[in-house]
Amino acid sequence: MKIRLVKSSFYNEADTKKRLADFILKTDILSMGEHSASFEKNFAEKQCRKYAVFVNSGSTANLVLLQALMNLGKLNRGDRVGVSALTWATNIMPVIQLGMIPVAIDCERDTLNVSPRTLKEKINEIDSLFLTNVLGFGDDIVSIESICKENNILFFEDNCESLGSKINGRLLGNFGLASTFSFFVGHHMSTIEGGMITTDDEELHHELLMVRAHGWDRNVPHEKRNRLREDNGADEFFALYNFYTLAYNFRPTDIHGFIGNIQLEYLDEIISKREKNFLDIYQVISRNHELLPIRYEHMDVVSNFAVPVIASNPQMFLKYKKRFQEDGVEIRPIIAGDITKQPFYKKFVSESHSCPNADYLHKNAFYFGNNPDLTEEDILILRKMLGSDLN
Repeated sequence: MKIRLVKSSFYNEADTKKRLADFILKTDILSMGEHSASFEKNFAEKQCRKYAVFVNSGSTANLVLLQALMNLGKLNRGDRVGVSALTWATNIMPVIQLGMIPVAIDCERDTLNVSPRTLKEKINEIDSLFLTNVLGFGDDIVSIESICKENNILFFEDNCESLGSKINGRLLGNFGLASTFSFFVGHHMSTIEGGMITTDDEELHHELLMVRAHGWDRNVPHEKRNRLREDNGADEFFALYNFYTLAYNFRPTDIHGFIGNIQLEYLDEIISKREKNFLDIYQVISRNHELLPIRYEHMDVVSNFAVPVIASNPQMFLKYKKRFQEDGVEIRPIIAGDITKQPFYKKFVSESHSCPNADYLHKNAFYFGNNPDLTEEDILILRKMLGSDLN
């Protein structure tokens, strides 16, 4: 394989592994502790949010957020949750598992994202919107935010693929009430496994802390903890073992927190390299009439997760898919393709929703990896493969 989707476990991997090995040898307790807490603080500052809650994966971040919103009465069983048709399975599964109904909303072919147009088509069918920011791109999310406010739609974001992207001077992930992130290997920054939830809402922050860990009060601020114990008549003996809300155990470890703090040191460089790689490669795509263009001019920063290749027709899809596979460049569907075509969706969602653009991308598009470890030689290979003049 010439160019893999994931080229390393970490950015600046050798140094990170040395520091990690030294940390493990010198640290007595490796479960969630001070390094996890400092990573939360540092990530919140980097993301320009007040609060961040670290969990053990991006998928559990989605589940924890939805459960916390239900515990607070902001979501309810039977609610209809608008979801991006082009998304990942564990964005949809928690909606179903918690007794809500996913309503798939189509994307635009040239942004890969839900747009104000496609949202308005479903606006009367939904109570909330769980928007996926796809591959580092975004549509007119400013207008989407306004539409949700005008229609009293609870809005939150999956930003697992768009860490660092900006529109209208604001980071993606900061337009909704809360957002989720993934630090899985191959994402913008890696803690091996890990995820984060960010918000500016203090009440939600406290609920997230309890939902992450058993529903107990050990991680909330003292004032909140004392109020919970007083309201529930908790005596001193049982106080540490009172469970106040529906919850899970999705705690990270301090190993992951330590790695997260290291990788945050490199995040600006990671984002810059991803954007440069994309712009270099896109020059060729934009000149190739056999491929459809991506619209990103409205974005301040394109922190590209992976580069989409959207064929102009099925024949061109087969041509470029074969070319990449035969030349040893690892490719995959765009996220999971049209989520409504997935077996679990057909099994557990009785309603069908027409998403013609997501369907087109499902049948006629793929992506290859973009990461800061791509070499100049890698970029030249990719640019050559995207030209229309090869057989």
